[in-house]
Amino acid sequence: MSKLSQEETLELLNTLESRFTENVERHSDVVWSDVLERIQIDQDKLTTLALMEETGGEPDVIRLPKGDLAYCDCSAETPSGRRSLCYDEPALEARKKNKPAGSAVALSEQMGITLLDEETYRHLQTLGAFDLKTSSWIQTPDTIRQKGGALFCDRRYDHIFVYHNGADSYYAARGFRGMITI
Repeated sequence: MSKLSQEETLELLNTLESRFTENVERHSDVVWSDVLERIQIDQDKLTTLALMEETGGEPDVIRLPKGDLAYCDCSAETPSGRRSLCYDEPALEARKKNKPAGSAVALSEQMGITLLDEETYRHLQTLGAFDLKTSSWIQTPDTIRQKGGALFCDRRYDHIFVYHNGADSYYAARGFRGMITI
């Protein structure tokens, strides 16, 4: 995506501010003016936030477990524009038939976001109920990935589950959530 126009930037900032104001429980110790200052400095971050928004992520500010601030996908379900993807490029290339359009890892890199790891996914679930009908790929340890697997999470029965699947699998209800630190 190219640089945002002034009108696109203003529209994005208005959307982000509205979401920030409507969801104070996600960031009760954060002030909008501080967030605005952090994201306006870096045009690349604004472009990334626009991509997160465009693909259905509904990005909002959260404080990470170690104290950093990040914009994270806070859509109720895994972002609709980032579903039906296998885990990574090696899995995509290994798939012989019915290849998906792409992979979660490659798309996250193109967008400038990081896939959530298990700790961050579980932390996000303390801020709301996410992925009640969908699931999200998460960062997978090399020891699992080297054996052909990948991890994904969801929330069912008011519990957060971590599962495994072949990295080359893909489903209409599985996508990925990402974040960008600010």
